[in-house]
Amino acid sequence: MRLSQTYYLHPDVVFLAKDLIGKYLFTKIDGQLCGGIISETEAYKGVEDRACHAFGGRRTKRNEMMYAEGGVAYVYLCYGMHPLLNVVTHQKETPDAILIRAIHASHGEELMLKRTGKPQMNPQVTNGPGKVTKALGITLADNGEPLQNSRIWIEDRGLDLSEMEILNTPRIGVSYAGEDAELLYRFCLKF
Repeated sequence: MRLSQTYYLHPDVVFLAKDLIGKYLFTKIDGQLCGGIISETEAYKGVEDRACHAFGGRRTKRNEMMYAEGGVAYVYLCYGMHPLLNVVTHQKETPDAILIRAIHASHGEELMLKRTGKPQMNPQVTNGPGKVTKALGITLADNGEPLQNSRIWIEDRGLDLSEMEILNTPRIGVSYAGEDAELLYRFCLKF
């Protein structure tokens, strides 16, 4: 079942980042379906989080979508070359978002291999945020795409995970954020 619009309005982005572990992320582009189990996320807690693009109320053309009502995609370029997918959460004007860092492929593996140029499916095909977007066909054009649409969506398929199956750690690559770099806002599915 697709996640409802109200799901994305939850006020606790860290809770949602953990809750998204085990949900299924799908794209359907040019009639071709692919996706998988979300296996790694990172929460970014708006204006108070030094690692967040919206820290201190920063508002730019790049991060404007973070200020939308929860339930849309925030896609931006990392290092000027890799589009990364974030799930916008919370109420309008509260710039919280969750970076999708990895998925475990379950649908459309051949299409993912074609998009990534890899010879065979293995966890390394979708084990990074840039790899996820490439495999799923997500581009900058998807910035602002509603997650209730037929192009990108997330489903709850009833995968029941215990606390022991989810690892909680500091985020990756945010050392510039000072003490906020140590916040336990990253969640990973243990395989």
